Amino acid sequence: MSGKADPRAAGEGTTSRTRLDRGRGALGPALELVHTGRAPTRAVLTAELGVTRATAGAVAAELEALGLIRVDARPGAAAGSQGRPSHRLTVANEGPVALAAQVHADGFRAALVGLGGRIVATAPGCETVDADPAKVLGSVVEAGAGLLRATGRRCVGAGLAVPSAVAEPDGTALNPLHLAWPAGAPVRRIFAQCVRDAGIGGPAFAANDVNLAALAEHRHGAGRGARDLLCVATGHRGVGGALVLDGRLHTGSSGLALEVGHLTVNPEGRPCHCGSRGCLDVEADPLAFLTAAGREPGPEVSLLKQAEDLIRGHYDDPAVRTATAALIDRLGLGLAGLVNILNPDRIILGGLHRALLDADPGRLRAVVADRSLWGQSGGVPILPCTLAHNSLVGAAELAWQPVLDDPLAALT
Repeated sequence: MSGKADPRAAGEGTTSRTRLDRGRGALGPALELVHTGRAPTRAVLTAELGVTRATAGAVAAELEALGLIRVDARPGAAAGSQGRPSHRLTVANEGPVALAAQVHADGFRAALVGLGGRIVATAPGCETVDADPAKVLGSVVEAGAGLLRATGRRCVGAGLAVPSAVAEPDGTALNPLHLAWPAGAPVRRIFAQCVRDAGIGGPAFAANDVNLAALAEHRHGAGRGARDLLCVATGHRGVGGALVLDGRLHTGSSGLALEVGHLTVNPEGRPCHCGSRGCLDVEADPLAFLTAAGREPGPEVSLLKQAEDLIRGHYDDPAVRTATAALIDRLGLGLAGLVNILNPDRIILGGLHRALLDADPGRLRAVVADRSLWGQSGGVPILPCTLAHNSLVGAAELAWQPVLDDPLAALT
Protein backbone atom coordinates (compact mmCIF):
# COMPACT_ATOMS: atom_id res chain seq x y z
CA MET A 1 0.00 0.00 0.00
CA SER A 2 1.38 3.37 -0.97
CA GLY A 3 1.99 5.94 1.74
CA LYS A 4 0.79 8.74 -0.51
CA ALA A 5 -2.60 10.36 0.12
CA ASP A 6 -5.24 9.84 -2.53
CA PRO A 7 -5.52 13.23 -4.33
CA ARG A 8 -9.17 12.53 -5.12
CA ALA A 9 -9.95 12.13 -1.42
CA ALA A 10 -8.12 15.37 -0.63
CA GLY A 11 -10.04 17.18 -3.36
CA GLU A 12 -13.35 15.83 -2.10
CA GLY A 13 -12.48 16.96 1.43
CA THR A 14 -11.59 20.45 0.23
CA THR A 15 -14.83 20.69 -1.76
CA SER A 16 -16.84 19.52 1.24
CA ARG A 17 -15.22 22.08 3.55
CA THR A 18 -15.70 24.84 0.97
CA ARG A 19 -19.37 23.94 0.61
CA LEU A 20 -19.74 23.88 4.39
CA ASP A 21 -18.06 27.29 4.80
CA ARG A 22 -20.16 28.77 2.01
CA GLY A 23 -23.28 27.35 3.59
CA ARG A 24 -22.46 28.83 6.98
CA GLY A 25 -21.84 32.19 5.40
CA ALA A 26 -25.26 31.95 3.81
CA LEU A 27 -27.11 31.10 7.04
CA GLY A 28 -27.82 34.72 7.97
CA PRO A 29 -28.95 35.85 4.50
CA ALA A 30 -31.07 32.70 4.20
CA LEU A 31 -32.74 33.28 7.55
CA GLU A 32 -33.50 36.89 6.64
CA LEU A 33 -35.10 35.77 3.38
CA VAL A 34 -37.41 33.35 5.21
CA HIS A 35 -37.98 35.86 8.04
CA THR A 36 -39.21 38.52 5.61
CA GLY A 37 -41.26 36.11 3.49
CA ARG A 38 -39.05 36.45 0.41
CA ALA A 39 -38.07 32.76 0.25
CA PRO A 40 -41.19 30.64 0.69
CA THR A 41 -39.56 27.61 -0.96
CA ARG A 42 -36.15 26.04 -1.23
CA ALA A 43 -36.11 26.76 -4.98
CA VAL A 44 -36.56 30.49 -4.33
CA LEU A 45 -33.91 30.33 -1.58
CA THR A 46 -31.47 28.71 -4.01
CA ALA A 47 -32.04 31.41 -6.60
CA GLU A 48 -31.88 34.30 -4.12
CA LEU A 49 -28.64 33.09 -2.53
CA GLY A 50 -27.03 32.16 -5.83
CA VAL A 51 -25.89 28.78 -4.54
CA THR A 52 -26.41 25.17 -5.59
CA ARG A 53 -29.49 23.19 -4.58
CA ALA A 54 -27.28 21.06 -2.34
CA THR A 55 -25.92 24.10 -0.51
CA ALA A 56 -29.38 25.64 -0.12
CA GLY A 57 -30.64 22.34 1.24
CA ALA A 58 -27.79 22.17 3.75
CA VAL A 59 -28.43 25.77 4.84
CA ALA A 60 -32.15 25.13 5.31
CA ALA A 61 -31.43 21.95 7.25
CA GLU A 62 -29.04 23.75 9.59
CA LEU A 63 -31.53 26.55 10.24
CA GLU A 64 -34.13 23.91 10.99
CA ALA A 65 -31.74 22.18 13.39
CA LEU A 66 -31.31 25.50 15.20
CA GLY A 67 -35.07 25.62 15.71
CA LEU A 68 -35.53 28.72 13.56
CA ILE A 69 -37.38 27.45 10.47
CA ARG A 70 -39.40 24.46 9.32
CA VAL A 71 -38.79 22.62 6.05
CA ASP A 72 -41.77 20.81 4.54
CA ALA A 73 -40.31 18.21 2.20
CA ARG A 74 -43.76 17.07 1.02
CA PRO A 75 -45.80 20.22 0.26
CA GLY A 76 -49.01 19.82 -1.66
CA ALA A 77 -48.75 20.65 -5.35
CA ALA A 78 -50.78 23.55 -6.68
CA ALA A 79 -53.67 22.64 -8.95
CA GLY A 80 -52.50 22.18 -12.54
CA SER A 81 -48.79 22.36 -11.66
CA GLN A 82 -46.26 20.01 -13.20
CA GLY A 83 -43.42 18.19 -11.50
CA ARG A 84 -42.45 17.81 -7.88
CA PRO A 85 -43.09 20.94 -5.78
CA SER A 86 -40.13 22.53 -4.02
CA HIS A 87 -39.65 22.16 -0.28
CA ARG A 88 -41.71 24.77 1.59
CA LEU A 89 -39.88 27.02 4.10
CA THR A 90 -41.60 28.71 7.03
CA VAL A 91 -40.49 30.20 10.33
CA ALA A 92 -40.73 27.82 13.29
CA ASN A 93 -43.93 28.58 15.19
CA GLU A 94 -42.50 27.19 18.42
CA GLY A 95 -39.03 28.69 17.97
CA PRO A 96 -37.25 31.36 20.00
CA VAL A 97 -38.73 34.80 20.60
CA ALA A 98 -37.57 38.33 21.28
CA LEU A 99 -38.89 40.43 24.14
CA ALA A 100 -40.35 43.68 22.80
CA ALA A 101 -41.30 46.64 24.97
CA GLN A 102 -42.91 49.96 24.10
CA VAL A 103 -43.43 53.06 26.23
CA HIS A 104 -45.62 55.96 25.08
CA ALA A 105 -47.45 58.90 26.59
CA ASP A 106 -50.50 56.82 27.53
CA GLY A 107 -48.82 53.72 28.93
CA PHE A 108 -46.57 50.81 28.09
CA ARG A 109 -46.81 47.27 26.76
CA ALA A 110 -44.65 44.14 26.55
CA ALA A 111 -44.82 41.34 23.99
CA LEU A 112 -42.99 38.28 22.74
CA VAL A 113 -42.31 38.35 19.00
CA GLY A 114 -41.10 35.42 16.93
CA LEU A 115 -39.48 35.32 13.52
CA GLY A 116 -41.61 36.64 10.71
CA GLY A 117 -42.81 39.50 12.91
CA ARG A 118 -45.36 37.23 14.62
CA ILE A 119 -46.58 38.51 18.00
CA VAL A 120 -46.70 35.36 20.12
CA ALA A 121 -47.98 36.83 23.38
CA THR A 122 -48.71 40.22 24.92
CA ALA A 123 -49.06 41.43 28.46
CA PRO A 124 -51.93 43.75 29.43
CA GLY A 125 -50.82 47.33 28.84
CA CYS A 126 -50.36 49.79 31.68
CA GLU A 127 -52.02 53.19 31.28
CA THR A 128 -49.81 55.29 33.55
CA VAL A 129 -46.16 56.19 33.02
CA ASP A 130 -44.08 57.16 36.04
CA ALA A 131 -41.65 60.07 35.86
CA ASP A 132 -38.81 57.70 36.78
CA PRO A 133 -37.72 55.76 33.67
CA ALA A 134 -36.11 53.04 35.80
CA LYS A 135 -39.43 52.30 37.48
CA VAL A 136 -41.31 52.17 34.18
CA LEU A 137 -38.75 50.02 32.40
CA GLY A 138 -38.51 47.69 35.39
CA SER A 139 -42.28 47.17 35.24
CA VAL A 140 -42.43 46.54 31.50
CA VAL A 141 -39.50 44.10 31.63
CA GLU A 142 -41.11 42.23 34.52
CA ALA A 143 -44.29 41.93 32.43
CA GLY A 144 -42.18 40.49 29.61
CA ALA A 145 -40.42 38.11 31.98
CA GLY A 146 -43.83 36.86 33.08
CA LEU A 147 -44.69 36.09 29.47
CA LEU A 148 -41.45 34.15 29.05
CA ARG A 149 -42.14 32.12 32.18
CA ALA A 150 -45.70 31.38 31.05
CA THR A 151 -44.72 30.30 27.55
CA GLY A 152 -41.38 28.65 28.32
CA ARG A 153 -39.86 30.20 25.21
CA ARG A 154 -36.17 30.80 24.65
CA CYS A 155 -35.40 34.53 24.38
CA VAL A 156 -32.79 35.86 21.95
CA GLY A 157 -32.73 39.40 23.36
CA ALA A 158 -34.86 42.46 24.07
CA GLY A 159 -35.78 45.66 22.25
CA LEU A 160 -37.40 48.87 23.52
CA ALA A 161 -39.37 51.49 21.55
CA VAL A 162 -39.62 54.98 23.08
CA PRO A 163 -41.28 58.22 21.87
CA SER A 164 -38.01 60.12 21.71
CA ALA A 165 -34.97 60.54 19.54
CA VAL A 166 -32.38 58.09 20.88
CA ALA A 167 -28.81 59.32 20.50
CA GLU A 168 -26.08 56.90 19.43
CA PRO A 169 -23.83 55.41 20.62
CA ASP A 170 -24.94 56.08 24.22
CA GLY A 171 -28.62 55.15 23.87
CA THR A 172 -29.93 58.26 25.61
CA ALA A 173 -33.46 59.61 25.09
CA LEU A 174 -32.76 63.22 24.21
CA ASN A 175 -36.29 64.58 24.04
CA PRO A 176 -38.99 62.42 25.67
CA LEU A 177 -41.31 65.42 25.20
CA HIS A 178 -44.56 63.62 25.92
CA LEU A 179 -43.23 61.78 28.96
CA ALA A 180 -42.19 63.28 32.28
CA TRP A 181 -38.75 61.71 31.92
CA PRO A 182 -35.67 63.92 32.12
CA ALA A 183 -34.02 64.82 28.82
CA GLY A 184 -30.98 62.64 28.21
CA ALA A 185 -32.22 59.68 30.23
CA PRO A 186 -29.92 56.69 29.56
CA VAL A 187 -32.78 54.45 28.50
CA ARG A 188 -30.70 51.73 26.83
CA ARG A 189 -28.47 51.29 29.87
CA ILE A 190 -31.46 51.24 32.24
CA PHE A 191 -33.38 48.83 30.02
CA ALA A 192 -30.38 46.50 29.66
CA GLN A 193 -29.92 46.44 33.44
CA CYS A 194 -33.60 45.63 33.97
CA VAL A 195 -33.33 42.81 31.42
CA ARG A 196 -30.30 41.37 33.23
CA ASP A 197 -31.94 41.73 36.64
CA ALA A 198 -34.95 39.79 35.34
CA GLY A 199 -32.67 36.93 34.29
CA ILE A 200 -33.41 37.36 30.59
CA GLY A 201 -30.59 36.37 28.26
CA GLY A 202 -29.39 38.10 25.11
CA PRO A 203 -28.52 41.71 24.26
CA ALA A 204 -30.83 44.68 24.87
CA PHE A 205 -31.49 47.60 22.52
CA ALA A 206 -33.52 50.82 22.44
CA ALA A 207 -34.60 53.14 19.62
CA ASN A 208 -37.19 55.66 18.54
CA ASP A 209 -40.68 54.20 18.14
CA VAL A 210 -41.39 55.53 14.62
CA ASN A 211 -37.98 54.34 13.38
CA LEU A 212 -38.91 50.89 14.64
CA ALA A 213 -42.38 51.07 13.09
CA ALA A 214 -40.75 51.84 9.73
CA LEU A 215 -38.32 48.94 10.14
CA ALA A 216 -41.15 46.52 10.90
CA GLU A 217 -43.32 47.75 8.03
CA HIS A 218 -40.39 47.53 5.62
CA ARG A 219 -39.69 43.91 6.55
CA HIS A 220 -43.22 42.61 7.11
CA GLY A 221 -45.85 45.18 6.15
CA ALA A 222 -46.83 47.98 3.79
CA GLY A 223 -43.23 48.97 3.08
CA ARG A 224 -42.02 45.55 1.93
CA GLY A 225 -40.27 45.80 -1.42
CA ALA A 226 -39.69 49.55 -1.26
CA ARG A 227 -36.12 50.75 -1.71
CA ASP A 228 -36.51 54.28 -0.30
CA LEU A 229 -39.38 54.27 2.19
CA LEU A 230 -40.70 57.27 4.11
CA CYS A 231 -42.84 56.56 7.18
CA VAL A 232 -44.74 59.32 8.98
CA ALA A 233 -46.96 58.56 11.95
CA THR A 234 -48.71 60.11 14.88
CA GLY A 235 -49.39 57.88 17.83
CA HIS A 236 -50.68 58.98 21.19
CA ARG A 237 -49.00 62.39 21.04
CA GLY A 238 -46.79 64.18 18.53
CA VAL A 239 -45.63 63.25 15.03
CA GLY A 240 -42.61 61.18 14.05
CA GLY A 241 -40.92 60.10 10.86
CA ALA A 242 -38.43 57.55 9.64
CA LEU A 243 -36.62 56.73 6.41
CA VAL A 244 -35.39 53.45 4.97
CA LEU A 245 -32.72 54.00 2.29
CA ASP A 246 -31.57 51.15 0.06
CA GLY A 247 -33.25 48.73 2.44
CA ARG A 248 -31.56 50.06 5.60
CA LEU A 249 -32.99 52.28 8.32
CA HIS A 250 -31.40 55.72 8.03
CA THR A 251 -30.68 57.18 11.46
CA GLY A 252 -28.07 59.80 10.60
CA SER A 253 -24.64 60.28 12.15
CA SER A 254 -25.86 59.86 15.75
CA GLY A 255 -29.33 58.33 15.54
CA LEU A 256 -31.19 61.63 15.30
CA ALA A 257 -32.21 61.84 11.64
CA LEU A 258 -35.69 62.75 10.38
CA GLU A 259 -37.32 64.67 13.20
CA VAL A 260 -40.21 65.42 10.85
CA GLY A 261 -42.46 66.45 13.71
CA HIS A 262 -40.63 69.76 13.80
CA LEU A 263 -41.31 70.80 10.22
CA THR A 264 -43.27 74.05 10.27
CA VAL A 265 -46.60 73.69 8.44
CA ASN A 266 -48.47 76.63 9.98
CA PRO A 267 -46.22 79.61 10.79
CA GLU A 268 -48.99 81.26 12.85
CA GLY A 269 -49.94 78.01 14.57
CA ARG A 270 -49.60 76.60 18.04
CA PRO A 271 -46.39 76.93 20.08
CA CYS A 272 -44.39 73.70 19.92
CA HIS A 273 -42.44 72.02 22.72
CA CYS A 274 -39.26 72.50 20.67
CA GLY A 275 -39.53 76.30 20.92
CA SER A 276 -40.84 76.87 17.41
CA ARG A 277 -44.44 77.40 16.30
CA GLY A 278 -46.81 75.54 13.98
CA CYS A 279 -44.83 72.28 13.80
CA LEU A 280 -46.42 69.06 12.55
CA ASP A 281 -45.94 67.76 16.09
CA VAL A 282 -48.65 70.07 17.43
CA GLU A 283 -50.64 70.72 14.24
CA ALA A 284 -51.31 67.16 13.05
CA ASP A 285 -51.50 64.89 16.12
CA PRO A 286 -54.57 63.51 17.94
CA LEU A 287 -54.82 66.44 20.35
CA ALA A 288 -54.73 68.90 17.44
CA PHE A 289 -57.50 66.95 15.70
CA LEU A 290 -59.75 66.83 18.76
CA THR A 291 -59.22 70.55 19.31
CA ALA A 292 -59.99 71.37 15.67
CA ALA A 293 -63.17 69.27 15.87
CA GLY A 294 -64.30 71.14 18.98
CA ARG A 295 -64.08 68.05 21.20
CA GLU A 296 -62.79 68.09 24.76
CA PRO A 297 -60.32 65.21 25.27
CA GLY A 298 -61.56 62.69 27.80
CA PRO A 299 -59.47 60.75 30.32
CA GLU A 300 -61.07 57.36 29.73
CA VAL A 301 -59.12 56.23 26.63
CA SER A 302 -56.02 57.37 24.78
CA LEU A 303 -56.09 60.50 22.66
CA LEU A 304 -55.28 58.40 19.60
CA LYS A 305 -58.32 56.16 20.08
CA GLN A 306 -60.58 59.15 20.73
CA ALA A 307 -59.42 60.82 17.51
CA GLU A 308 -59.66 57.64 15.42
CA ASP A 309 -63.13 56.84 16.76
CA LEU A 310 -64.27 60.37 15.94
CA ILE A 311 -63.13 60.11 12.31
CA ARG A 312 -64.45 56.62 11.73
CA GLY A 313 -67.70 56.95 13.62
CA HIS A 314 -68.73 60.58 13.16
CA TYR A 315 -67.33 61.64 9.79
CA ASP A 316 -70.76 62.94 8.74
CA ASP A 317 -70.48 65.62 11.45
CA PRO A 318 -69.48 68.88 9.66
CA ALA A 319 -67.05 69.82 12.46
CA VAL A 320 -65.30 66.46 12.16
CA ARG A 321 -65.10 66.73 8.36
CA THR A 322 -63.68 70.25 8.60
CA ALA A 323 -61.09 69.15 11.18
CA THR A 324 -60.15 66.17 9.01
CA ALA A 325 -59.63 68.40 5.97
CA ALA A 326 -57.53 70.84 8.00
CA LEU A 327 -55.23 68.14 9.33
CA ILE A 328 -54.94 66.51 5.90
CA ASP A 329 -53.83 69.83 4.43
CA ARG A 330 -51.21 70.34 7.15
CA LEU A 331 -49.95 66.78 6.83
CA GLY A 332 -49.88 67.02 3.04
CA LEU A 333 -47.82 70.20 3.19
CA GLY A 334 -45.25 68.47 5.41
CA LEU A 335 -45.16 65.36 3.21
CA ALA A 336 -44.69 67.47 0.09
CA GLY A 337 -41.59 69.10 1.58
CA LEU A 338 -40.20 65.70 2.51
CA VAL A 339 -40.87 64.36 -1.00
CA ASN A 340 -38.88 67.27 -2.46
CA ILE A 341 -35.93 66.56 -0.17
CA LEU A 342 -35.92 62.75 0.01
CA ASN A 343 -37.54 61.52 -3.24
CA PRO A 344 -38.93 58.31 -1.68
CA ASP A 345 -40.53 55.62 -3.82
CA ARG A 346 -43.25 54.99 -1.22
CA ILE A 347 -44.83 56.78 1.75
CA ILE A 348 -46.59 54.90 4.54
CA LEU A 349 -48.70 56.51 7.24
CA GLY A 350 -49.44 55.23 10.72
CA GLY A 351 -51.59 56.08 13.71
CA LEU A 352 -54.04 58.93 13.22
CA HIS A 353 -52.48 59.72 9.83
CA ARG A 354 -53.64 56.33 8.59
CA ALA A 355 -57.19 57.23 9.61
CA LEU A 356 -56.90 60.59 7.81
CA LEU A 357 -55.75 58.82 4.66
CA ASP A 358 -58.63 56.35 4.88
CA ALA A 359 -61.13 59.20 5.35
CA ASP A 360 -60.12 61.19 2.25
CA PRO A 361 -57.26 59.60 0.28
CA GLY A 362 -57.85 61.76 -2.77
CA ARG A 363 -57.43 65.02 -0.86
CA LEU A 364 -54.17 63.99 0.79
CA ARG A 365 -52.64 62.70 -2.45
CA ALA A 366 -53.73 65.86 -4.26
CA VAL A 367 -52.12 68.13 -1.67
CA VAL A 368 -48.84 66.21 -1.84
CA ALA A 369 -48.87 66.24 -5.67
CA ASP A 370 -49.73 69.94 -5.88
CA ARG A 371 -47.14 71.05 -3.32
CA SER A 372 -44.21 68.82 -4.31
CA LEU A 373 -41.99 69.18 -7.34
CA TRP A 374 -41.66 65.46 -7.99
CA GLY A 375 -45.22 64.65 -6.97
CA GLN A 376 -46.50 66.45 -10.06
CA SER A 377 -44.53 64.12 -12.33
CA GLY A 378 -46.48 61.02 -11.40
CA GLY A 379 -46.97 60.98 -7.68
CA VAL A 380 -45.56 58.90 -4.86
CA PRO A 381 -47.68 55.97 -3.61
CA ILE A 382 -49.13 56.83 -0.19
CA LEU A 383 -50.30 53.77 1.74
CA PRO A 384 -51.53 52.99 5.25
CA CYS A 385 -49.32 50.99 7.59
CA THR A 386 -50.66 47.44 7.88
CA LEU A 387 -49.08 45.92 10.99
CA ALA A 388 -50.78 45.99 14.36
CA HIS A 389 -48.32 47.17 17.04
CA ASN A 390 -45.62 47.88 14.46
CA SER A 391 -43.35 49.66 16.96
CA LEU A 392 -43.38 46.54 19.14
CA VAL A 393 -42.56 44.37 16.13
CA GLY A 394 -39.77 46.79 15.23
CA ALA A 395 -38.38 46.65 18.76
CA ALA A 396 -38.19 42.89 18.39
CA GLU A 397 -36.37 43.32 15.08
CA LEU A 398 -33.53 45.01 17.00
CA ALA A 399 -33.16 41.90 19.14
CA TRP A 400 -33.46 39.56 16.17
CA GLN A 401 -30.79 41.37 14.15
CA PRO A 402 -27.76 39.60 15.74
CA VAL A 403 -29.44 36.27 14.95
CA LEU A 404 -30.09 37.37 11.36
CA ASP A 405 -26.47 38.47 11.07
CA ASP A 406 -24.99 35.18 12.34
CA PRO A 407 -27.41 32.53 13.59
CA LEU A 408 -24.71 30.11 14.72
CA ALA A 409 -22.82 32.67 16.78
CA ALA A 410 -26.00 34.10 18.32
CA LEU A 411 -27.61 30.79 19.27
CA THR A 412 -24.72 28.45 19.95
